[in-house]
Amino acid sequence: MAHPGLEAWRDYLHSHDKDRLWALLHPEAVFESPVVHTPQRGRDIVFKYLSSAGVVLGGDSFKYTGEWFSDDGAVLEFESEIDGIKINGVDIIRFDEDARIVHFKVMVRPLKAINLLHQMMGAQLSKT
Repeated sequence: MAHPGLEAWRDYLHSHDKDRLWALLHPEAVFESPVVHTPQRGRDIVFKYLSSAGVVLGGDSFKYTGEWFSDDGAVLEFESEIDGIKINGVDIIRFDEDARIVHFKVMVRPLKAINLLHQMMGAQLSKT
């Protein structure tokens, strides 16, 4: 059965309501990016990365294609397409007992997709 935090994550994805995202993040949340070598720590920076990813990847082609659950989290496989480049990846999300995200790791393939996302995320992050 899916974790309650996962339902809150899905609600955010459908609404793009940044207040929902902020409330969903634990103050000491950690984000691991496919292009940044060190984990990003704290709600402020995790919020910035996840809200920017929502702009970059959150188009009509984004969809989750597989889900695997544990007691405190989920692995969600996704697909998207940007500028003719097919993107495949996974979000690995861990929640605390209050259904807040404590750890969010993204893994992406192929290399062409990683390079595109690196460029687009850099541009989006510089706007926020």
